[in-house]
Amino acid sequence: MSVGELLQGRPGPRITDPRQTSVVLHAHLRELIIDGVLPPGTQLKQAELARLFAVSRTPLREAFRMLQEEGLVSAEPNQRSRVVGLDPADLELLYAARIALEALGARLTAGNLTRTESRDASAALREMERTYRTGDLASWAAAHRGFHRLLVGRCGAVVLRTISSYAEQSERYIRLDQQHHRDDFHARQREHVAILEAVREGDADRGGELIARHLAGTALRVMEDVAPGRGAPAIDSALLLVGAGSDARASAQ
Repeated sequence: MSVGELLQGRPGPRITDPRQTSVVLHAHLRELIIDGVLPPGTQLKQAELARLFAVSRTPLREAFRMLQEEGLVSAEPNQRSRVVGLDPADLELLYAARIALEALGARLTAGNLTRTESRDASAALREMERTYRTGDLASWAAAHRGFHRLLVGRCGAVVLRTISSYAEQSERYIRLDQQHHRDDFHARQREHVAILEAVREGDADRGGELIARHLAGTALRVMEDVAPGRGAPAIDSALLLVGAGSDARASAQ
């Protein structure tokens, strides 16, 4: 199926400021890939997309470059790209790294949230509840990223940038988890509440353990969907490293 057929009936990118065209195109294409509208293996031709979106190829090239950096598309000859498939090994290693870094971040942040940050975290939880209920998953993802960022905010600028990058790379997997386990939303939300409570109360051990198991749970559920029965030694090792046990499968329950 062509990209034109896949996008038929869907609104195109809303470009109100020509200076932001590449940014808007990147966000639009990224959401289409994460949401599964453009499935793995879809060939993306710059000429076709330029015609569909009524834009020039220059901002499209920049948007493609950003998508390639995120690992969402691969470059091919003749100004073409292809949506990258889901790799269980990449998923496992990405989440193992997130577990190690975010557990550290939660431990350092525990007891150090300002009142404003604490209120912002509660507001993010409410926004996640609202946007999930209305099906606005792009806005849910933004609130979710902001919530997790607040939980690890005392880990320093360099580490925080790495955590933010890994969180953005995880959104494709998070969306799959939402699609395949929609009824589990409230259980995941309770996990978020428990992590925030531990960080607020200054319980570094519990905050680090809870966020580690929360992340491992997402990774293991998605892995079971895309590669049933596959082991996860890197996630087991990351959990052991941060003192959250070593049985990754228990985190996916």
